Amino acid sequence: MDRKRAMTSVDLAALVGELRGYTGAVVDKAYLYDDDFVRLKMRDYDRGRIELVIEVGDPKRAHVAVPEHVPDAPGRPPNFAMMLRNRIAGANLEGVEQYGFDRILTFRFEREDATTLLVAELFGDGNVAALNEDREVIGCLETVRLSSRTVAPGSQYGYPDERFSPLDCGYDAFAARMDESDSDLVRTLATQLNFGGLYAEELCARAGVEKTTAIESATDRQYEALFDALERLRTPILEGRTDPRLYEDDGSVVDATPLPLEEHEAAGYDATGFDSFNGAIDEYFYRLDRDAQAAPDAGRDRPDFESEIEKHERIIEQQQGAIEKYESQAERERRKAESLYGHYDLVDEICATVREARREDVPWSEIEATFAAGAERGIEAAEAVVGVDEASGTVTIDLGDGETEIDPTVGVEKNADRLYTEAKRVRDKKEGAQAAIEDTREDLADVKRRREEFEADDAEDDTEETTEGAERDYLSMASVPVRYDEKYYERFRWFRTSDGFLVLGGRNADQNEELVSKYMDPSDRFFHAQAHGAPVTVLKTTAPDEPARDVDVPDRSKREAARFALSYSSLWKDGKLAGDVYEVDPDQVSKTPESGEYIEKGSFVIRGDRSYYRGVSAGVAVGIKCEPDTRVVGGPPAAIEPVAATSVRLEPGRYAQNDIAKRLYRTFRERFADTSFVRKVASPDRIQEFCPPGGSRAIED
Repeated sequence: MDRKRAMTSVDLAALVGELRGYTGAVVDKAYLYDDDFVRLKMRDYDRGRIELVIEVGDPKRAHVAVPEHVPDAPGRPPNFAMMLRNRIAGANLEGVEQYGFDRILTFRFEREDATTLLVAELFGDGNVAALNEDREVIGCLETVRLSSRTVAPGSQYGYPDERFSPLDCGYDAFAARMDESDSDLVRTLATQLNFGGLYAEELCARAGVEKTTAIESATDRQYEALFDALERLRTPILEGRTDPRLYEDDGSVVDATPLPLEEHEAAGYDATGFDSFNGAIDEYFYRLDRDAQAAPDAGRDRPDFESEIEKHERIIEQQQGAIEKYESQAERERRKAESLYGHYDLVDEICATVREARREDVPWSEIEATFAAGAERGIEAAEAVVGVDEASGTVTIDLGDGETEIDPTVGVEKNADRLYTEAKRVRDKKEGAQAAIEDTREDLADVKRRREEFEADDAEDDTEETTEGAERDYLSMASVPVRYDEKYYERFRWFRTSDGFLVLGGRNADQNEELVSKYMDPSDRFFHAQAHGAPVTVLKTTAPDEPARDVDVPDRSKREAARFALSYSSLWKDGKLAGDVYEVDPDQVSKTPESGEYIEKGSFVIRGDRSYYRGVSAGVAVGIKCEPDTRVVGGPPAAIEPVAATSVRLEPGRYAQNDIAKRLYRTFRERFADTSFVRKVASPDRIQEFCPPGGSRAIED
């Protein structure tokens, strides 16, 4: 039983009309969960509360959910959620569009001061990007830089190349697309017609044709039957006359579709009708998530390696087809260019004839008639002319290698150069596709490797008794459990010393004030770098609910706190590798200045003797901790590296804070077999919170 994990292009085509029904709703707030789930809380005068959810990880979906199906609001919103709130809070939803027949939805929000486009990419790794009216990216969940498109803050958003759409094609285009394939009917419908496996099989079933029939053996009657089945499928979808179904098997949801499917009925699935496809999709994904959470834990869940392998193999097949298509297209353009040179005099004669006629203002229709008359008289140049286009000012010729469009105003050489350039452009696309297929093959090999390791681990578990407290290799685990409970101190900079003491640092002047006035107790220790613009750093000796008492703090913890205070100070931003830090008792810290003096917000007067730590080196480690809880940690390497499953050391360097955070994110994804775990607990936003202000670079091992 294969459960739907992502909405299809057909699903989105059916849903987009229903989503447009929410036009006019006003956005109240935006939320981001686990770096791949966006929730927009909206309101409408007639409908009341509206919850739009977009999930681009696993599963992939976009729909309106009933409030009971929406998770509770998360803790402190990450940067992407804050950006969305600033852009679209109070804005009206003004439109929803599907990009071609792709799995991309674009939501348009209008506010007096701004227009914002929210693009949900429900394919591949998934992404959500916020654009301004000029389609410049304001922010995105994932940065994409490919030869074919870019999705990065500050860049023009690049939609992928638009795919062939079977929802608006005529019979001739349908048949021509089918004829381009060298596979069978069902595979051609799935890949060349972009229907995917389920709907390809559905069309074959509705048409009453054998799905494994090879294209070269297919008849016109089979094509006509398939096109008739396509018409019966797409017409109600395009007209908004859906008849949604939720399919179940033994009480577990299997799929939600905009129309009843013969394939699901033949499989014996139980079907429930819904008034709207949105309602069916919402119920489906809610129960899919609920079933996953309620599933019994048999030690560890086995990832669905087979589905991953099948997906990658399908992608490779599609990429291979694209490579062959690009190679054929590039070769055609090259042959056309060579043919122009091979028939140089003839082509030059055609161009000269048109140029001379246009100089004398001869109408294009008369030029075309002249060529037709010349062809009847057997004039070779005229016979090569297929037609003329007044709108573009071009002439189409056939020199025996297929039709070629030429511009008669620029001569043979420039027309040939244009064709050579087009051949090069297509060949570049082929090289990009070849690079992509190598990446996919690596992903496929990685999945197969993880499957082998998982099965090997299971075999070991069956034969060996697990030792209590044995160290686990989280980096190679196929599925790392997420255990996270937000703490009060995560608003500040923080780390725990090697001896377990909590150290807090202010991120700004307001937090400096708050740490001293609210969180610093008499038994704590106060640290500060000998530099302007350094954060208040407090080493806590007791928990918030414990009474203050004298505690002997080891020198090791004090030195770690000193390094923390220096590393997150302005000295790092200035590129300095070392500096001095002092330590005082809390009662030496005051907000009362000397007579006639003034203290800036976030600054304090220190009275009495200070204990100095000279020549403290700047340096932090940022890593991911997996036990007893899972979270990003950062601070002095001596305190972080022993508790992190993996970490990277940083020193002052050239990469901006957000750039180094993205680099670390990619590094961690490479190190963990379970990349989804990294995405959930260590997004670039969370990593950035532990990166010092200013430029940084990773220290290579």
